[in-house]
Amino acid sequence: MDDGSTDKSLRIIKDLCRTDQRFKYISFQQNFGKSAALNVGFKAAKGDVVVTMDADLQDDPHEIVNLLKKIEEGHDMVSGWKKTRYDPFIKKYTSRLFNFVTAKMSGIKIHDFNCGLKAYKKTVVDNLNIYGEMHRYIPILAKWKGFTVTELPVKHSPRKFGVTKFGASRFFKGFVDLITVTFITRYIKRPMHLFGFFGAIAFLLGFAINGYLSYEWIFDHQPLSNRPLLLLGMLLMIVGVQFFTTGLLGELMVHNFQTDKEYSIKDSNIRG
Repeated sequence: MDDGSTDKSLRIIKDLCRTDQRFKYISFQQNFGKSAALNVGFKAAKGDVVVTMDADLQDDPHEIVNLLKKIEEGHDMVSGWKKTRYDPFIKKYTSRLFNFVTAKMSGIKIHDFNCGLKAYKKTVVDNLNIYGEMHRYIPILAKWKGFTVTELPVKHSPRKFGVTKFGASRFFKGFVDLITVTFITRYIKRPMHLFGFFGAIAFLLGFAINGYLSYEWIFDHQPLSNRPLLLLGMLLMIVGVQFFTTGLLGELMVHNFQTDKEYSIKDSNIRG
């Protein structure tokens, strides 16, 4: 997959294809991002196992054999773990923070979610739809679909060519996408569980505040015109009702648009 590169990558790929017909390539007109490249590549890939690897020469191709061995052990997906990293200081430690938070929020106990070196059974990539910046969360999406996910320490080398695209904006976008992935993997089929929970907390808190103020007004004759707490209580009750309404609308949408195609079927004896 050539994501609209401006170096000599595409020329090298074409030379490989001319010398060996087993090589295939797809080149984008411009840079559409890693997620788009993976999504198109997954759809075009053939065979029983799909292996992905970045082209920055930091991953060792000899690790592919070890990844395939883990697949043969029965795992559906194997994610590489750059246990010893050769990246700039900021990228290295922000990645550690990112991986720690992602593991805690997703419940998946792996150390390197965004390692480009991964191996998948073909059934896994057939059930993935990668867009935006979701390539960082492929292990979460695969786990959500019911596939087994594991990791394997892999060799990582210092970058010799090109410049990393990592920056503060991508770090921020990564955490925003983490919230999105958490929602679509945990609450997409039950939005009321999320919105109803926060709605109940907000409404009950607002109700308690207003109840306390009402008690003071009735029994202690305290005026309410100069009590900002009254506005806070009213605001919390309104927000709580809005959360509930959003949850109900989400439940209606799930009910009306749910299809069997959303479920990954491992095996079946039904024919025809």
